[in-house]
Amino acid sequence: MINRIKIISLLTVIVFLASCQNTTTKSFTFAFYNVENLFDTINDKGVADESYLPDSKVAWNTERYHDKLENMSKVMKSLDSTDLPALFGICEVENLGVVEDLIKHPNLNKAGYKIIHKNSPDERGIDVALLYNPKVFKPITNIFIKPDLWIITDSTTEEVKTRDILYSKGVINNHDTLHVFINHWVSRWGGQEQTEPHRIKIAQTIKNITDSILSITPDANIIIAGDLNDNPTDISVYNHLVAKEPVIDPTEKTLYNLSINQFNDGKGSLYYKSWDMFDQIIVSTSLLTGNNSMMVSSPDQRVFKEDWMLFFPKNGPARPSRTSSGSRYYGGYSDHLPVMVQINVSN
Repeated sequence: MINRIKIISLLTVIVFLASCQNTTTKSFTFAFYNVENLFDTINDKGVADESYLPDSKVAWNTERYHDKLENMSKVMKSLDSTDLPALFGICEVENLGVVEDLIKHPNLNKAGYKIIHKNSPDERGIDVALLYNPKVFKPITNIFIKPDLWIITDSTTEEVKTRDILYSKGVINNHDTLHVFINHWVSRWGGQEQTEPHRIKIAQTIKNITDSILSITPDANIIIAGDLNDNPTDISVYNHLVAKEPVIDPTEKTLYNLSINQFNDGKGSLYYKSWDMFDQIIVSTSLLTGNNSMMVSSPDQRVFKEDWMLFFPKNGPARPSRTSSGSRYYGGYSDHLPVMVQINVSN
């Protein structure tokens, strides 16, 4: 009888341990997507949202808004055939309300996403946000970093109002720390050379923060992702953020750009006159080596591109099918393609 009780007790322990192991994340997907002007139909005071209102040239009405939610959620659902990404950075969202509408869509609601978001000082009212599965990622600290940008002339000093940098420090599996930075750097509107100093300043800001993290924890797991409005080889990213090509033997306390090799091969995440790779995922050394419990499955990010997301012009290559441009409404998805990476987690 005593042996029978011991056996039952032992089996109970085994079943309990097995159930705990099944709930432990062994891998997860991180993704980023510029969803191209996800605006509601309401005129918000103090926000330049006039281009996306019912009486605007693109006639941004309720039907078109819901079509946009359908399109965005369809893309996001399609990224991973096994499950929705556990961490999903997005940009060009007008406010918390549109993000809530997005995650409630039937294509996404099973993910149980929680939202990290804050209205930014951007004049157009577009923000960044981080969606996360609370069963996988538990935030500890969320900080919205305001870039200190100015235009200084002989007669005036004007602040550049742009998107905040979203920084979230959290844990995977309740004990593995992950640092995440979600970005949407100053656009090239007004000229690449004229706006480049702003992107350099943002890059320097992030570099200073990540250097501080790595000085305390050399094997810290860091992900920097976003629409940087520069390519991986531009000086803001390559020289000032110092995000380099992944190598076989990574150097300690270094940032590596998982998009640079693909860009050098002519691939990109958006198309203007040629393919640009503005949407990038950059990681710290430990995520290449796996020294601190997490490791990317590939040194190259994946650009998600399916024919149904694309526009096929008569001349030139297929390119992302966008929602609108200027006064014209196209009803497509986004002018950007999403990027993603799978991260394996050791016990």
